[in-house]
Amino acid sequence: MIDRLELDGHERVLDAGCGTGRVTTLLLERLPGGRVIALDGSSAMIAEASARFADEPRVELVVADLTQPLPIDGPVDAILSTATFHWITDHASLFRNLASVLRPGGQLVAQCGGAGNISSLERIISGMGHTFGGEKTFATAEETRARLEAAGFDDVDTWLNDEPTPIPAEDLEAFMQTVCLGGIVDDMAPDERARFVHEVASRMPEPVIDYVRLNIVARRAA
Repeated sequence: MIDRLELDGHERVLDAGCGTGRVTTLLLERLPGGRVIALDGSSAMIAEASARFADEPRVELVVADLTQPLPIDGPVDAILSTATFHWITDHASLFRNLASVLRPGGQLVAQCGGAGNISSLERIISGMGHTFGGEKTFATAEETRARLEAAGFDDVDTWLNDEPTPIPAEDLEAFMQTVCLGGIVDDMAPDERARFVHEVASRMPEPVIDYVRLNIVARRAA
């Protein structure tokens, strides 16, 4: 993903949805003379990133909601985002806000969950009387292209790819509780949560998460 960014090493890049900063660290390697604005909606994630980058003056940390106007001074030269956009239900506002801080001609490179992502897991959960309840957006390539163009992007390329991911059997339940089922089990009591996750795991034919990735490469229109 980072290799899809066309960088000369001196740009100011927004990491949109930086989490704890793992990808930000890799991005910095491509920017020996540049800077990164590491933005996330979670203050807890930014706190962890602050510890990671305590001695790195080239990183600016920002807590902000990507569906609201972004508190960034001046335009950025590029935007990178990994595993974030599917957590946002309003993609029209998301892309407008990103376009508003990206310089004309600047590049957006992103990847997130796309249409069909974890569909087998959703069927299992539905059979147990639960749903993700609209907390995630797994968009198609076509509707994403239309939203990007409406927000002011051109030279848009969007595509889906299957990425089935095997998880070691001994780690499957912990992985699903943390990564896949958080929106459902967070409010459950610990015993109920453990039983629910175990039941979901037992209904899976194999310990594989059927991820589908939505890939985005686009430029801010002049």
